Amino acid sequence: MKEWFDTLLLELPGSAIEQESFRRIDAEVSPELRNRFNEAEWHVARRLVHTTADFTLLEALEFTPGAIEAGLAALHRGARIYTDSNMIKSGLSIAKLRKFHPGYARDAILCPVADPETAELAARRGITRALAAVELHQKELDGAIFLCGNAPLALAGVVKLVHEQRIAPALIIAMPVGFVNVVESKELSRRIPTPCIRIAGRRGGSPLAVATLHGIMENELC
Repeated sequence: MKEWFDTLLLELPGSAIEQESFRRIDAEVSPELRNRFNEAEWHVARRLVHTTADFTLLEALEFTPGAIEAGLAALHRGARIYTDSNMIKSGLSIAKLRKFHPGYARDAILCPVADPETAELAARRGITRALAAVELHQKELDGAIFLCGNAPLALAGVVKLVHEQRIAPALIIAMPVGFVNVVESKELSRRIPTPCIRIAGRRGGSPLAVATLHGIMENELC
């Protein structure tokens, strides 16, 4: 039995395992992929590789200029955080968020997709709840950090609000996943001036949206 475990680093605490993971990522990533990112962006990029063990994500990861800085500034002023899934809401570290602003709390993260008024509007209009939620909360989206890791129509809805209503989110994390409306919604996000971090193509998901915001925070917390 003992020899089964001889290759494991059994005595490392969790924090040391994470740091060793980052060291191995830094060692294994090709120079061509690493050089696509500045130092601030690399904190996010490496966190996404750590989350997925998938180096090919680096080829699809895109930052608009100043996106990291916009996110950090928004966190310091306690900007509203809007998410399109409760998985994102549950996954965000409140302890880390409070190091930027004491007003952050789990209940203060806005995720209205399951609210009764959202369901009513979606049924009445024949649209998705994700899109209905965005339409109902456009005022809260102005100046907010918008994390999309699930519903592409939530992302498309925010792009529409930016274009037509001139709302100005502080940062969009554009990582919906799937096969319908996903690529198209990400393409739409390229047409607005809002700072944005996106994964091109079909890939994405709530864990990656969470990891992205955590990676942004690590620029100052490391």
